[in-house]
Amino acid sequence: LSLHDALPIWVFLSPAANLGNLKTGVRTGKYRVGKDDLLVDEKGDSFISVEDYAVAMIDELETPKHHKERFTVAY
Repeated sequence: LSLHDALPIWVFLSPAANLGNLKTGVRTGKYRVGKDDLLVDEKGDSFISVEDYAVAMIDELETPKHHKERFTVAY
């Protein structure tokens, strides 16, 4: 067992710059995934609804794709 493998399992989900204004929004179930760079649309906006942020979080819990790293989601 290497030291890297012995360290705690972790992942960090960063929201888009605008997390739905923390108001009730729309759940689309569609989002883009990135790593360390802010995701923006063609207008330069970085947005995701709170509902789709939660969907992304549950998707990662159910089907892990990231291990010991940060990732981000946005439209």
